[in-house]
Order: sequence, then structure tokens, then C-alpha cells
Amino acid sequence: AIGLSALSYFGIGSQYHTLSARNIKQGLDLSGGVYIVYEAQKDNPTSDEMSSAVSMIQQRVDAKGWAEAEVQQEGEKRIRVEIPGVEEQIGQTAQLSFYDEQMNVLVEGSHVTDAKVQMYQQSNQQAEIVVALEFDSEGKELFRKATADNIGKRIAIFLDDTLLSAPVVNTEIPDGNAVIQGGFTQESAKELADLIRAGSLPFKLEVLEMNNIGARLGAESLRTSLFAGVVGISLVFLFMLIFYRVSGFAADWALVIYIAVILLLLNGLDITLTLPGIAGIILSVGMAVDANVIIFERIKEELLAGRTLKLAVNNGFSRAFSAIIDSNITTLIACAVLYWLGTGPIKGFAQTLALGIIVSMFTALIVTRFILIGLINMNFNNPKFYGGR
Repeated sequence: AIGLSALSYFGIGSQYHTLSARNIKQGLDLSGGVYIVYEAQKDNPTSDEMSSAVSMIQQRVDAKGWAEAEVQQEGEKRIRVEIPGVEEQIGQTAQLSFYDEQMNVLVEGSHVTDAKVQMYQQSNQQAEIVVALEFDSEGKELFRKATADNIGKRIAIFLDDTLLSAPVVNTEIPDGNAVIQGGFTQESAKELADLIRAGSLPFKLEVLEMNNIGARLGAESLRTSLFAGVVGISLVFLFMLIFYRVSGFAADWALVIYIAVILLLLNGLDITLTLPGIAGIILSVGMAVDANVIIFERIKEELLAGRTLKLAVNNGFSRAFSAIIDSNITTLIACAVLYWLGTGPIKGFAQTLALGIIVSMFTALIVTRFILIGLINMNFNNPKFYGGR
């Protein structure tokens, strides 16, 4: 079974919701679907070999109409494939075959030793981009006979049931070195070469991990996670209001702005949201509040030392700045390590936590300060409302 992260919609928005929460991608654990992790059964496969394997699998999922499927390499020898909203298996690695016009198999892809992009020039003609094929010893003889018997006809190259190319045979090719012409660009020729190599990979891809997550289970996970988030954030709002009064009110408004910015960035940066990703966002909310607590405690210390309210606010933010930056930088380093070494959901957690930390620093140090100064200028200037006497 194979699976991939899906574009799924949630929230409320108008028909023009390019930057709305509806367009946030949801991972398989939220939207449902299947995924599979392949591992190359070869020590130290080359980057070209892994690229060919990725191209082969991408070709197969595209052929099945899974437009939202994603195929990506993980580490040196693993490939992760995710497809949203499906429950069927993709099967094993693809088979490359060469057919004549009567659809008789002429050569199997296992005899292809290489396929690469080259510049090719015939006499008195301009050089063009071609795909050059090489065969093993048995394949050379099979291909020689195939070309000798089909001069002026087409030989079709199939990857499973998908036609890759159908070049016309111009002459017998006795040495197993053939070129496919067809007005290729550099990109289209590389794509075809990758697909041909994929059908003749020198290693097998073993299924290392499979999972299938039902859409109903994913939707329930999303509802449960959002409910937990709403409850947690609501408790944070109450805590800040009760313990820090006007300062807490400013922090609560900053958190509202924080949540709005996070939703916009998740959409705008095309980040796939997963359950661990939601956990990362909620954790970063706590860190944003933690930054505000440090600031407000510094303000209280300044007020108790006899400073004026405006001076206490300025000094409180200045004194808390280095502590907030240092603690958040260390967490960002941990996020970078998790993203670099982690896979799948771990990367999602690292992404959203890092994003949340960056936004939370902005809202805690800039937005909260702006709101506090605004409240003071609106005559909410009794030091008792900010922790003073």
C-alpha cells in the first residue's frame, strides 16, 4: 500500500480563499490515505540510480491518476511515497519492455545497462539532443535482431502499460548502442533516460514500511487535535488575564495575531500540516506565552523599583530580550537537527515548531509591546494593572 500527503480543506472562508485556512495541506494522519517506504536492496546506490527509481515510481502513480501523489528520496537508499485518499496498492517496481508494431516483446528492460542524454550529430546535420541506450551482451544480440527485422517500423518502449517512446528504426544496430531521436529538450531527454533506467534498475526496491489511514480516522484525529488546541489556548488566555491583567490582555491579543499569521504562513509556504505539526504549533504557543511572562515579570520588577510605567515597560522588554532570544535560538537549533535527520512526521513537527518560534518572537517582542504602549496611551496607566503597587 502506498500513500501521500493530500490537499485537504478545513475552516470557513469565501470562494476567494487563496490565503485562507481552507487551503492548508493536511498530512495523511489528518486526511487519510496510504504510504509506503521502499529501500534499495543494494549497498551504496548512486544518486543516478536513486533518481531513476524515484522517476519510475512517480511515473506509476501519475499513470494511475493520483495527481496529488508525492515521491521523494529519504536518506541514501530509501524512497517515501504518499498518496491521499486512496486505499489500493501500487505494487512492485515497474518492468521496461521493447515491443514491435504487433506488440511482441523484443527486448526486456533488464538487458539495458544504461540510458543517458547525449548530443548526436549526423553528417551535414545540426547536432540534436538524444537519449543513448546501451545493452548487455545478450541484449545486444536481441536488439540487433529487433532492429534488423523492423527497419522503417516503430519499436515501442513501455514501462508497464505506459508508452515512453516509439522511435522509428532507421538501420540495423549491431553493437547495442542506440540513440532515440525525437526533438528532445535537455529536460525531456533526461526524464526519458531516467524512466528507462528505472525499468532496468540494478537493484530491487523492498517494501520497508506500509500503512493505511482511513479518511474517517484522519478527520477524527483532526477534530480531536483542534479541540485540544482550542482548550489549551483558551486556558492560556484565562491565565494571562487573571495573573497579568492589562498586560495579559495585550498578550492575548498578540496570541490571536500569532495564530492568524501562522495560518497564513502554513498556507503561503505550502507546509503540510500533520498531527505532530499541530503539536509543534501548540508548543510554540506555550513558548510565546513564556516569553510574555518573562517580559511582564521584568516590568513588575521595574515598577516595584519605582520606575514610571512607560520606563518600566521599555526596560522590561530590553532586559528580557537577550533571555528570550537565547532560549529560542537553542530551540531553533534543535528544530534544524530534527528536520535534517528526521523523516515524515518528525520533519513536520520541526517545521511548524520552528515557524511558530519565529512568529512567537515577533508577536511577543513587537506586537505585545505595541499593544501595551497603545493601552497606556489610552489612559490604562495605573501601575497596579501591570503588577505595580
